[in-house]
Amino acid sequence: MKCDEFIQRLVDEFRWVSDEGTRSSGADRTRWAHNPLILAQIGNKLTGLFESETPTVVVGPQSSGYLYGALAAASVGAGFVGAEKERGMLADSDPWLTAVTPLDYQGRNMKLSFRNLLLSPSDRVLLVDDWADTGGQLLALKSLVEQAGATLIGSAVIVDGLSEHSVRRALNLRGLLNLRALRD
Repeated sequence: MKCDEFIQRLVDEFRWVSDEGTRSSGADRTRWAHNPLILAQIGNKLTGLFESETPTVVVGPQSSGYLYGALAAASVGAGFVGAEKERGMLADSDPWLTAVTPLDYQGRNMKLSFRNLLLSPSDRVLLVDDWADTGGQLLALKSLVEQAGATLIGSAVIVDGLSEHSVRRALNLRGLLNLRALRD
């Protein structure tokens, strides 16, 4: 499937939804994972945004980042690390790396964490998620990569909705779609 066809399929399978009688609306991205043609290609398309780089590990935040990050990792033969949100106490004594996000689109801070032993200074890391709105989660993941002493290649997302160019540059963020493509 050519890239243009793939991008058009993403747009076609997306919709804005709202609850009847309210002014709130949200992005329905569930059909991306439901469509087998998208699911079969999404990992390659996300890692293809950084085709001159080869990650050894892909990191994605809970929950959509777990799906798309694992698919991206599998597409290049890399490992995958899932960063947990608001991790509770587990019955283990492994050291964990933790970072707090800046305020997100809902005005809240979250903690993201993963086991320290999952990244090493020799790792080259690609961050993957479905959507970047404020970039807060990706900034927290970047901090975790830096805490581990690993090298950040960049951040690959399906939808780039960032309004702050400085955040895009700090994350070396590339998206398959710009939010404007879903608003047309």
